[in-house]
Amino acid sequence: MTDQINHRKDILQRIAGIRNSSAILYVTGDRPGLETRIGQDVIDLFVDHLDEVGPVEKITLILYTTGGSTSAAWNLVNLLQMFCEYLEVITPGKCMSSGTLISLGANKIIMTKQATLGPIDPSLQHPLAPPIPGASPDARAPVSVEEVRGYLDAVKNCNAGEPFEGQALLDLSNKVHPLVLGQIFRSRQQIRDLAKRLLIKSNHDQKKLESIIDFLCSDSGSHDYTINRREARELGLNVENCSEELYTILRELRDSYFTDLELQVPYDINTISQPNRSTPYIFTRAIVESPDHGAHHFISEGEVTPQEIPQQLPNGATINQIAIGDHRTYEGWRKIL
Repeated sequence: MTDQINHRKDILQRIAGIRNSSAILYVTGDRPGLETRIGQDVIDLFVDHLDEVGPVEKITLILYTTGGSTSAAWNLVNLLQMFCEYLEVITPGKCMSSGTLISLGANKIIMTKQATLGPIDPSLQHPLAPPIPGASPDARAPVSVEEVRGYLDAVKNCNAGEPFEGQALLDLSNKVHPLVLGQIFRSRQQIRDLAKRLLIKSNHDQKKLESIIDFLCSDSGSHDYTINRREARELGLNVENCSEELYTILRELRDSYFTDLELQVPYDINTISQPNRSTPYIFTRAIVESPDHGAHHFISEGEVTPQEIPQQLPNGATINQIAIGDHRTYEGWRKIL
């Protein structure tokens, strides 16, 4: 682990030299079963890194993420802007949802051939959101702002009259708590306002500005829609193609954090467990690293323990089935180096 961190430190210094800037790496892992998201808990970590970095003329943020909290993304991009005169975001791969929102606040976005941005329409996580069938009682399904809007638009387009529309709204409120629906409509307007405020430096006229925001917030058709660098440029974003020199270095960086976070290995508790004994584990799930302030990693640590649970068969006989318990002893950010 330490060797990989030092290797990435060297890579970040090389990127900083090429871009004539100070470089910071932020990765939220998308390993199946151990996904992480952009959250407010990262803001204080960035303050620590930025206090060591600047203020400086230019900051390069290398960002890999599937998204997360809209408010955290807004806070982070504003924090970065306070520590530099010029902010650029490099996207070596996925930079979706709230990651795209951060990119909108950059003076320039450098994209590799495989890099993707995405729509910024938020999905709301809320304790009163609908439960997930078959999951734990506390698990809640995210509610997509634009999917709710799409449902209501479809109802309206039926032209079946106010009684039908009223019943459809009542049915929706029976499935999704009214407080969640209220937050959804507030979030929809908020994301448009944030995008407009971040794009204001782009010098687009009002019509073009609205066109960009409409596409990113609703007109793309799906939250999973991917935007490559050609389409991002056609959309009106300030995109620069990644040079071959930089691309080679970014591939090396990508291979390093893919290895540490095991992003291509689905998490399966059964592969960790050992027969008849507890097995400790530790996973790195997200990273913030800079040459100036070392490495912070989001860690999940604990142990899995096989347990025999008696099960009675229909004929009255009893057999023992093995269940694997996951005892999580630590989960959070930790200074690694």
